[in-house]
Amino acid sequence: MFEYELHQVRAAELIREADNYRLAREARAARKSRRPQGGSDSQDAEGRVSTHRPRRHRAARTA
Repeated sequence: MFEYELHQVRAAELIREADNYRLAREARAARKSRRPQGGSDSQDAEGRVSTHRPRRHRAARTA
């Protein structure tokens, strides 16, 4: 009987977690749809480029 109650608690937690995830995803989609589609002055026509690498310092290393 105790295992069944643990199962019910875990199932309820998973349902709440899924609802929170769904709500966050819908909020992101709504925020994305509110953005202007033409692009802004600070970005190029192609959009933002991500290299997934850490940025290097522009100054050369000194001895």
